[in-house]
Amino acid sequence: DFLPLKCDACGEVFCKDHIRHDDHKCSSAYKKNVQVPVCPLCNAPIPVRKGEIPDIVVGAHMDKDCKYNPAQQQQRIFTNKCLKPGCKRKEMMKVVCEQCGGNFCIKHRHPLDHDCKGSSHPTSKA
Repeated sequence: DFLPLKCDACGEVFCKDHIRHDDHKCSSAYKKNVQVPVCPLCNAPIPVRKGEIPDIVVGAHMDKDCKYNPAQQQQRIFTNKCLKPGCKRKEMMKVVCEQCGGNFCIKHRHPLDHDCKGSSHPTSKA
């Protein structure tokens, strides 16, 4: 492969074996090799100016600007408690009985499983 390739940082022409910035010791690689650190707590990108040490900038962000809320991590997912007496299961989503309107777990969702009193006509055991 003898096609000439142009470096996107310095603009010089190289073969496929030397097109990488490290392979031709590109003096302009810093323009393209930019990584933005991310706060480990709030996952926000932290801008770092040229010459600044990323660890110090991220540390300063964590000390004063971080929007991390530890209480948010403790939010419960399974909040929909089953109304069947004696059942302690909770579901992530509401499972509402169409006949009585009660909220039940997956195991007790059918009218026969929670002794439904919402309908006047008998339910089949099918």
